[in-house]
Amino acid sequence: MKSFWHGKNVLLTGHTGFKGSWLAEILLSFGANVTGCALAPDRSDDLFNLCKLNDQLDHYIVDIRNKSELLRIFLNKTPDVVFHLAAQPLVIRSYNEPVITWDTNVMGTINIMECLRILDKRCAVVMVTTDKVYEISEKSLPRSENDHLGGHDPYSSSKAAMEIAVSSWRRSFFAQSEIKISTARAGNVIGGGDWSNNRIIPDLIKALHHNTDIELRNPGAVRPWQHVLEPLFGYLKLAKALYFDERDVYQAGFNFGPDPKLIATVGDLVSEACKVWGGKTRRTVRRIKEHEAPFLSLDSTKARDLLGWEPKWDFSQTVFHTVNWYKSYLQGNDATSLIKEQIYAYAEAV
Repeated sequence: MKSFWHGKNVLLTGHTGFKGSWLAEILLSFGANVTGCALAPDRSDDLFNLCKLNDQLDHYIVDIRNKSELLRIFLNKTPDVVFHLAAQPLVIRSYNEPVITWDTNVMGTINIMECLRILDKRCAVVMVTTDKVYEISEKSLPRSENDHLGGHDPYSSSKAAMEIAVSSWRRSFFAQSEIKISTARAGNVIGGGDWSNNRIIPDLIKALHHNTDIELRNPGAVRPWQHVLEPLFGYLKLAKALYFDERDVYQAGFNFGPDPKLIATVGDLVSEACKVWGGKTRRTVRRIKEHEAPFLSLDSTKARDLLGWEPKWDFSQTVFHTVNWYKSYLQGNDATSLIKEQIYAYAEAV
């Protein structure tokens, strides 16, 4: 896989975010020429800043709702591969800022696709959505790519709308084009370097580090927990397949999630993380009025059969690598070295 990426011009939106920073590190280690388009990092200790990624790639601070600025970058860089990760990614925030959420996640994506229309070359495009694009079902079953799209909250519905927009543009403007587009639906990713508010791992690490209580919104909720490297390597495999293979089967949605048989709740995640950390924290439950799905699970059979992708780290390994990253970093170890160490360890397992 590494040889494919060497020398490729890759445009990565959302490169200043948690997943984007990890993906940028992988691509750079594989020898790709990376251009990043995103908002500025929120915090000084965001992973992007800790790893000094602005010194290693072409770094553009741009809002994806700004089509003219995006177009200028596309014309200048003419990418071979595009990974679109930029988004308003938080469910709770989407209740407070529904219009911004839809404007960013839907119209921002349409701006990316409009920029792709000016390219006159082969380009593989992976548009990242979420496991929450599926209509909520009363049945506790893993969701497959053929299930109905939907979304109760503004975030989920905006990502489902993004899926519909991508499908429309693909059929309307790229059917006979060298532009090949897929969507990627990943589970709940965890890993070192995420400091976002209202996310379980950052909140838990802060509680363990400062010996304070951890507030849980829904401790019984089941989520498809996976280390951030799992879907990212899936995106890399998908982009490579798109670039070389003309079959339409790759131009569709793909799930990337853990083994559905490994069911774990929010409470399970907290217990396992405390075991790895070597301490404990008192849990309190904060009831919220906003709706959250009680059960989310993905069927990734399609990615396994067509891409040869499957998760490499089970739940215990995922939590161990995540918590150990934070523990090592807070003990004074270098963030970049910790990331590269885990990338190499994972790549050896692929």
